[in-house]
Parts: sequence; structure tokens; C-alpha cells
Amino acid sequence: MNDTSVFATVLLPLALALIMGTLGLTLTPADFTRIFKRPRGVLIGLANLVLISPLLAFAVAELYDLEPAFAVGLVLLGASPGGTLANFLTHLARGDTALSITMTALSSVASVVTVPLFLTLAVNHFNSSVGSDVSMLGVVARVFAITIIPLAIGMRIRARNPVRAIALEPRARRVAFVVFVAVVVGAVINEFGTVTDHFTELALAALTLNVAAMTISFSIARLARLDERQSTAIAMELGVHNAALAIAVGTSIDDLLGIPAAVYSVFQLFTAGAFARLMHRRNTVGADDSLAAGARAPAS
Repeated sequence: MNDTSVFATVLLPLALALIMGTLGLTLTPADFTRIFKRPRGVLIGLANLVLISPLLAFAVAELYDLEPAFAVGLVLLGASPGGTLANFLTHLARGDTALSITMTALSSVASVVTVPLFLTLAVNHFNSSVGSDVSMLGVVARVFAITIIPLAIGMRIRARNPVRAIALEPRARRVAFVVFVAVVVGAVINEFGTVTDHFTELALAALTLNVAAMTISFSIARLARLDERQSTAIAMELGVHNAALAIAVGTSIDDLLGIPAAVYSVFQLFTAGAFARLMHRRNTVGADDSLAAGARAPAS
């Protein structure tokens, strides 16, 4: 087994399982039932994630006339759920962290359907020979094994010993971030020649998708009269995907499919970080104004 196959079939799935297990430590059943208590924000966020994001990826791939393998890889990234990094940045931005966690949890479960579905549509649309002979049932099984199972294990640990799980969460989050960075670096190193040869076209496409996704999703949320904290969470989920999942699934089919997600990961750290900084100020002012208004309100 060569280094590339070891990376794609062993290291990537293990890394992603660790990341998803870390997410599970933060979840309780309430995160999945919140859709019934606060349906508007969750439904708008999920509609952005499972429909608008992959369609934007299709449009960007067409706009830049990406070669078929890269176009499919970009759609695969667009169809991937939000990641734990989105939750962390939403927290830093003083956005609605509970909404962010709920969207990540639900979209991670939905990825068992959305990732294979849009992967199939992309392969057919771009007439790509890459992955055309891959069993979509196998992709479903792979996504299930490296997302749902570790997610459930993490939630089980949280349910059995919540105090210990909460204590472990900060350290586990840091470990997951390091693993995420290692996955991206590993993907780039594996296909360094391809990345450098196509960096310009992939960088422009990745940056366009990232900025467009955050801008459009934030605007939709505001037009739907969600507050800025909720809109922040939704935009962050659209801007910060679980690139590790896209890389893991993509490289299991063909190494080229994971390259767009690796390039996108580099940009999402900077753009989402800048957005978090901007919204932290706005959300802080909004929270202070709300507190001040509450203090001025006469007692009933």
C-alpha cells in the first residue's frame, strides 16, 4: 500500500472520526429537537446548507470553467455539512452558538444523503469519468461510518458522564483543530504538484464560493427577519464546511477530488476569521443595546 492510499483509506477516516467524535461530546438530544422549538432559524439554516451551498458550488465551477474532476470536488465540498470550526468561530463572533451546533449536528446526519446525491449529480453534470464507476451505496456507507458512528459514540460518552465530557471538550476541540489542519496539510502534500499547477484557478473558485456563500446566506437570514446573532451562525455554517469530510470522501474515489476542499480550507480560516471579528463587534453592540433597553424598561 503506497503513501497516498494509506492517507486516503486510513489516516483521513481516522482523523475525521476523531473530529466527529469531538463534535459528539458537545451534543445532547436537545440539539436535535431544537428544530421543533425554534424552527425558523434552523430550517432557514439547513435550507442554505443542503440546497443553496451545493448549487452555488455548481455555479462557481461553471463560472471558472473548472476541469471536471475539480468541478466535482468543489460541489462535493459545497454539499458537505458545517464543521466544529464553524461552531467555534460563531462563539467567538458572539453569534447564536446553539443554533450553529444544531445545524452542524443535523447537517452531519443529513450528509449521508446529501453528499452522495450531489456527488452523483456533479459527476453526471460535468461528464466526469472520475468516480463514475463508484458505488454510491459505498459512499453512503463510508459517510455513515466516519460521521454518524463517531458522532453517536461522542454523544453516548456525553450522556453517560456529562461532567467529564464537558471537562474534556476544550482539550478535545483543540486536538480536533490540530487534526483538521494536519488533514489539510496532508492533502496538499499528497498532491503538491497538482495544487501548485492549478492553484490560481482553484484559489479564485474557492474564494468566490466562500465569500458568496457567507454573503448570500447572511442576507437570506436577515431578509427572513432573523436577528444578527442567528444570521451570523448561519453565514458561518455556510462559510466553514467540514472540509475533512469532503477530502476523505473525495480522495477515497480519486485524489483530485479532495484538492478543491484542501484549497478552500486555507481561505475559509482567513475569511471566516475576519467575519467573526466584524460580527463580534456588531453582536457585542447589539447585546449591550438590548441590556440597556431592558434596564430602561419600567418594571411591570
